[in-house]
Amino acid sequence: MNDSLHQLRCFGCGARIASAEARPDFRCALCGDLFEVEYPGWGQAKGHDRPNPGALKWLWRERRCSSETLDHSGVWRFRELLPILESFGNAVTLREGNTPLYPLTRAAKSLGIDQLFAKHQGMNPTGSFKDTGMTAALSVARERGFGWVACASTGNTSASMAAYAARAGLRSLVLIPEGKIAWGKLSQAMDYGALTLQLKTDFDGCLGILTEIVQQAPVYLLNSVNPYRLEGQKTPAFEIAEAFDWNVPDHLIVPGGNLGNSSALGKGFREMKELGLVARMPRISVIQAAGANPLVQSLATHHGARLEPVVAHTRATAIRIGNPASWRKAARAIQDTGGWCLDVTEAEIAVAKAELGAEGLGCEPASAVTLAGLKKLRRQGAVNAGESVVLVLTGHTLKDADYTIDFHRGTLLQTEEKTGLESQIEALRRNAQVLEAKPEAVLAALKDSAG
Repeated sequence: MNDSLHQLRCFGCGARIASAEARPDFRCALCGDLFEVEYPGWGQAKGHDRPNPGALKWLWRERRCSSETLDHSGVWRFRELLPILESFGNAVTLREGNTPLYPLTRAAKSLGIDQLFAKHQGMNPTGSFKDTGMTAALSVARERGFGWVACASTGNTSASMAAYAARAGLRSLVLIPEGKIAWGKLSQAMDYGALTLQLKTDFDGCLGILTEIVQQAPVYLLNSVNPYRLEGQKTPAFEIAEAFDWNVPDHLIVPGGNLGNSSALGKGFREMKELGLVARMPRISVIQAAGANPLVQSLATHHGARLEPVVAHTRATAIRIGNPASWRKAARAIQDTGGWCLDVTEAEIAVAKAELGAEGLGCEPASAVTLAGLKKLRRQGAVNAGESVVLVLTGHTLKDADYTIDFHRGTLLQTEEKTGLESQIEALRRNAQVLEAKPEAVLAALKDSAG
């Protein structure tokens, strides 16, 4: 571990420790809060000792043409801002990151916004944003000599962890809530060789049990309470700034589950600003499902000072979390940037997902909360027509194919859930018809569709 260049700072009480002093559950021994990685040398360096923004931008661009494996990673390409390993030779990579930033032309026109983009993290190797964090944290586990890594998961984390563990030659343990996971995601963890256990509890219960296990066995915890996960997950902020020619969008809209991703992206933009790579930060807004909205309630009721867990209910399984670990960090990112936190209904999520699909950009349900949330922000006047907006899509459409099929078959939503959105839902549905095997039947269907 490169303890000489980084340390861990408690987000609650501010205590600072060396990496080797962290407890297995990554909780502060003084106050119980989470840590974040900080680089004291950056703040102390002056003049020629500080990183040169122009030189870094040139170096990172040149690496995109490099033949070195590590340079092909959208995380380790920015390794000057990730000095967390003693040797970058210990980095475990599947060439994650460097994900596309797509213009959303139809949605932009519908909403009357000039510049609307989707940063599609579902284009990572295992199909979700988790890969950018997993390459960082699992590389730390490997360098520290762990043989086992583990996570509690609603799906994407388990798939990512199992893949990177297999690549590194480590064993992996996955705890999932029984019957509350998209099987497309779980199949990945199984395929990558993870010991997968379903527990008769929810995600938060699984994480609680795993927290006890890592204190009793030499197992490295890889949920987003691990601060090195968030170090990797901050790198899409660098990619977005680079795509905007080292400016930043006016708004960044992120799904809210365990809230590590919004926290990480906020940290990435903040560090770039402190180092002179960008001039300002975007407004960061977090969107949750109405049935799993503890941060929405915390900010509305307690101004983010405390959070009361909820029993989470939403078909968007990736954000079905009632007691998010990184809520304080996410609240800070929202408040520091002047963003918003709001929730959307199951029907609003389903409609937004279908609308993204109609642009050729499939995503998992949890990703679609960003577009659904943007619609509400636009109606409230929080987003102006001339502003630039980036939606973070966190997972690939094939992560939860059953959700998509059920929507188009008309079996996803209850009648009462559709209220007020019936016409939009019917216009977006594309069910597969069964026809006689005759050319005239197909031609008739074409005519009906065009009509």
